[in-house]
Amino acid sequence: MQLTVNGTPRTYDGDPSQPLLWYLRDELDLTGTKFGCGISACGACTVHVDGNAIQSCVTPMRALEGKAVTTIEGLSTKGDHPVQKAWAAADVPQCGYCQSGQMMAAAALLEQHPNPTEADIDRAMSLILCRCGTYTRIRDAIVAASKAGR
Repeated sequence: MQLTVNGTPRTYDGDPSQPLLWYLRDELDLTGTKFGCGISACGACTVHVDGNAIQSCVTPMRALEGKAVTTIEGLSTKGDHPVQKAWAAADVPQCGYCQSGQMMAAAALLEQHPNPTEADIDRAMSLILCRCGTYTRIRDAIVAASKAGR
């Protein structure tokens, strides 16, 4: 099967039922995408597939033929995506474990809704859990990234 990961064409000939998460982490050494629960309940594994935020722990490789996958490493090679800058400015991460998933969900949201409402933010971020409870800083960073992107 053919797919693109962070702009690089890739060929996958392994188990079609293997979750995308393990292909990214184990075969491509893209470890920014985290394993949290394995059942799509925490969002730590969130990546983009064709621009949409998905949970890679439950997405089988067979669903990715011809698709473009973007991980946190591919969001911006220089770390200058508006979401990344806003995260740093708002000092969002505490333990940091969920933050790549949080940023990927936020980036997809802002791509689809450049000026999101509170309800848009709540919907987009509802599946990403933060054990440290940095939700206020996450919301502030999304609003700041929205303004920076305009």
